[in-house]
Amino acid sequence: MNDYEDKKQARIDYYREQAEKARAESGALSREASKMLEAIPLGQPLMPDHYSYKSDQRYRERAWNKQAKAVEAERKAAYYEGKAEAAELNTAISSDDPEAIEKLRTKLAGLEDWQSHMKRVNAYYRKNGTCLGCEGLTPDQALKLDHAVETGYSWEKCPYPSYQLSNNNQEIHRIRGRIQRLEAARSTEHVGWDFEGGSVSPNQELNRLQIFFDEKPAEELRTALKSGGFRWAPSEKAWQRQLNRQAIYAAGRIPALRPLSGEDPLSLRPRPPRREPPARGGPQR
Repeated sequence: MNDYEDKKQARIDYYREQAEKARAESGALSREASKMLEAIPLGQPLMPDHYSYKSDQRYRERAWNKQAKAVEAERKAAYYEGKAEAAELNTAISSDDPEAIEKLRTKLAGLEDWQSHMKRVNAYYRKNGTCLGCEGLTPDQALKLDHAVETGYSWEKCPYPSYQLSNNNQEIHRIRGRIQRLEAARSTEHVGWDFEGGSVSPNQELNRLQIFFDEKPAEELRTALKSGGFRWAPSEKAWQRQLNRQAIYAAGRIPALRPLSGEDPLSLRPRPPRREPPARGGPQR
């Protein structure tokens, strides 16, 4: 498990811990409220003319307030449990993950294998009128695919409809493009700079552009940082956002962060090497 996955697990554990605390708080408040209400005789109304009216009213209000807080704590527990479950079920590959490229390549290989499988099964069905005997399919799987064709739309005469192949092919191209962008981003050396009262530093390992201040920035500057997509990270003691050209552009638009050299921040970042176009005149495929 790498640092990114450790942080993800720590976030899940935090959500679970907060949910347990909120549920325990809800239970304690609910028990306190019930105990208070049990002291009131069943069906006993408030008596405005009695000397104890005001104290009785305040007592009941405290009991109901505790019950309301118990309900709110239960909602808070459900909220954090939902956050934890969403984080656990989230299988999206984050660009922040240092193993993102390897994971994307594995996903791409699976998609390409599936595309080949669908094409092979469709070709076998067109030739034989059945999926039985097709390599890679069990008899049960073959019969299910045959049944799907027989009971499906009349214009779909293949086990795997054209839209399935099209959608899978689009996903293949999307993953390939994302791999190329990540490879280009990671092969580019980002350059930081100093400004009056701090510095801007690219953190390649965390995939963050980080801004460090010698002193706490003024409220106006903090507002500008938030507008530029930067957020305060207590663990890093820095304002940061995902490391990319847009982050450097956003930082460069904040006057207080302009480099001491007076240069444009974007000019400090080398561009990735251009890809050489394929040589012409080669064999056509």
